[in-house]
Amino acid sequence: MNRRETLLELARTGRLTGDRVPAAFFLHFPDEFHSGRAAVDKHVEYFRATGNDIVKVQYEHTFPKRDDIASARDWASMPVYDEAFYADQLAVVEGVVNKLKAEAVVIVTLYSPFMFAEQTVGADVLSRHLEDDPAAVAQGLERIVESMAIFIRGCIARGVDGFYGSTQGGEKARLPAGVFDDYVKPTDLMVWDLYKDTTEFNVLHVCDYVAPYESFDRYREYPGQIVSAPTDIDGRRVSGSEIARIFDRPFFGGMERLGVLSTGPVDAVHAEARAAIEAGPSAMILGADCTLAADTDWTNIAAATGVAHSTHPA
Repeated sequence: MNRRETLLELARTGRLTGDRVPAAFFLHFPDEFHSGRAAVDKHVEYFRATGNDIVKVQYEHTFPKRDDIASARDWASMPVYDEAFYADQLAVVEGVVNKLKAEAVVIVTLYSPFMFAEQTVGADVLSRHLEDDPAAVAQGLERIVESMAIFIRGCIARGVDGFYGSTQGGEKARLPAGVFDDYVKPTDLMVWDLYKDTTEFNVLHVCDYVAPYESFDRYREYPGQIVSAPTDIDGRRVSGSEIARIFDRPFFGGMERLGVLSTGPVDAVHAEARAAIEAGPSAMILGADCTLAADTDWTNIAAATGVAHSTHPA
């Protein structure tokens, strides 16, 4: 099997075949590589330089700020963005699929409705609105789901293998009690319903970029053939094997995004990569807990990938 076939088989069966551990690490490129041919070429360059086994198209088309959403009740007027709004991003998706799908699984970053809502009004304003009237804000989140549906259909039409579905909002003490489970999580699951049965390789990413988690229990029912989650629960270090058991699916991760991957030296990268693989389950993809620092030396990433590719699955 080639690396594409190996990962699709992992998603279908939950078992890792082949003679090496796969690996993939992601970062954001500079602004001049966010659209057009430059973005496509940078994704290809990064894939070739790092030896990644997964191509993830970075999502760089943020929702515009809206000053007209000044109170919770204003979320009812949240617009639905059409395909023209996503044209630049979809062009990058199409270009990357055409260049690399024959070699590797191609997925697309997909932020959650909550994360797009933060882009729309800012984190502090969104938190205040959710405290004031979460049911009203949920109307806006559902409108965001409608926008996301247009983007998702566009990506699927262009041949992606799946999505890297990120969730935020359920971190420790981030939202008032019950707000995430009653108003945010349902819209997360609405988005998953748009693609979980029509795409082959989907990663559930429990994102701790803003704050840590005290438990992963509320995410166990989320779909996704693979799980990416931080190896820290409320200050307690957990292994990739434990995360795989919690979610009952293959694990993607094991290394810290702002640790030696971002700083080096290469010897330390090698050591952490080996430790992450040893602590992981037999069905895993070596990766980081989230997006690496943008200025990470690609040599460090290639070094971690090299360790994985020289390791036979347990």
